[in-house]
Amino acid sequence: MQHSIRQFSKHEGESVTIKGWISNKRESKTNIFLVVRDGSGFAQAIVSLDDVGEEQFESAKRLTQESSVELTGKVIKDERQIGGYELHVEKLNIIHISKDYPISNKAHGVKFLADNRHLWLRSRKQWAIMRCRNAIIMAIHDFFQSRGFVQMDSPLLTGSACEGTTDLFETEFFGKPAFLSQSGQLYAEATAMAMGKVYTFGPTFRAEKSDTPRHLAEFWMIEPEMAFYNNEMNMDLIESFTRHVVSQVVEKCQLELNMLGRDIAMLEKVNQTFPRVTHSEAAKILRGEVEVNGKNAITVQEEDLAAAKKAIEEKQAKIEENEATIKGGVKKGKRNYLQNQIDQLKGEIKKLEETCRNIPKWIESAKNFPDGEDFGGSDETVLTRVFDAPVMVYNWPTKIKAFYMKEVEGDPTHVKGVDLLAPEGYGEIVGGSERETDIDILIRKIEEHELPQEEFEWYLDLRRYGSVPHAGFGLGLERMVRWICGLDHMRETIPFPRRYGRILP
Repeated sequence: MQHSIRQFSKHEGESVTIKGWISNKRESKTNIFLVVRDGSGFAQAIVSLDDVGEEQFESAKRLTQESSVELTGKVIKDERQIGGYELHVEKLNIIHISKDYPISNKAHGVKFLADNRHLWLRSRKQWAIMRCRNAIIMAIHDFFQSRGFVQMDSPLLTGSACEGTTDLFETEFFGKPAFLSQSGQLYAEATAMAMGKVYTFGPTFRAEKSDTPRHLAEFWMIEPEMAFYNNEMNMDLIESFTRHVVSQVVEKCQLELNMLGRDIAMLEKVNQTFPRVTHSEAAKILRGEVEVNGKNAITVQEEDLAAAKKAIEEKQAKIEENEATIKGGVKKGKRNYLQNQIDQLKGEIKKLEETCRNIPKWIESAKNFPDGEDFGGSDETVLTRVFDAPVMVYNWPTKIKAFYMKEVEGDPTHVKGVDLLAPEGYGEIVGGSERETDIDILIRKIEEHELPQEEFEWYLDLRRYGSVPHAGFGLGLERMVRWICGLDHMRETIPFPRRYGRILP
């Protein structure tokens, strides 16, 4: 019977058989230490000459990175090992010997790894990210299905854009122009009028020529839409939804998050009430005109800059200490350990140096932020740093939001939109609004946005026949993955990223 590494805790002291691949190997005269992965997890397997005999021991010596094997052995508890268990091998069968696997356990460049994404997915970090992604997806479905929402599908090919055509991929649909969908929201509004509460979950596309850590050209969107909801109810749902998803992943992916070095305490900040501020209030906070719980946006950034500089000095001192130890002469194992520590510290210093370059720019941008404008990535970072929690910004300037958002009563310069900003600089992960129900205002907005009204007649029908207050939001799945996993770049959040300039593999 075949078992999985994930099940080791249920079989302590028992003999089990697993099938998997060799992630790493080191040898001594009488023992071979293998790191094996089987898709469910990673574990150390020890092949001892005394346990398997000379013939199988020699076979184990032939194993290379990514060779596939079948191993039978006893499960032994060892808290020092990955997952807390290891396998003492009794029998070994080689399935395939891998030759010249291109991704070694040394550092590789970003382009090289992107070109080999189909193989990079096998690495420990990428495995952990994809496991977290799966848990996020399951938590999303659980949240909506347990609350009476119906999953509905929106088309991927559309004849018009819901937010303008400047960043859409255009194609041809039986001789007529068509676009890859940038959002399923308008269709979700239609299905909500039939089902009450719905959500869509599918791929969407944006043709922005942006090569930043926050952008993908193809990504997955979750877009719930609720009949008889206003924006306050919408914000309540966003908060409950976010708390549920993050809490589920923290509970079910502790091993994976630990592999990623994720600070779970930062994720547990979702267990507080999310601050809610208007866009106008947020602008004042950003400029340092208003403090939040004694924190000033400008002062906090200045303190962060000083802390980053101090951390660089401390890490540089540790590097020099390790280098001196190596130079004085140490055993190979100790030398490798110290060198790995040096490499890790250098990587941390590189990030801190980037922070030191960025913060002065962020401070300058924050001080001079104009009323009525959209927030940039640095502005979002500063805002969440002051609150140190997910923040909801609502009542946005009309001119920077989509045509379908409902105007604030008595103030047509603002709409009932809301963005949820994740802490730690991960920016907007949710955008939503109460939808405009006044058909005359909606027609005017369509004209102002220079959209062809004839292509939105079906959408206007939703206001002509049984119109009700309704609201909804959109979550970018990959943005949620990036935040929860603590990743620097979106390219690691999806199995095969499609970004500006990247269509392969």
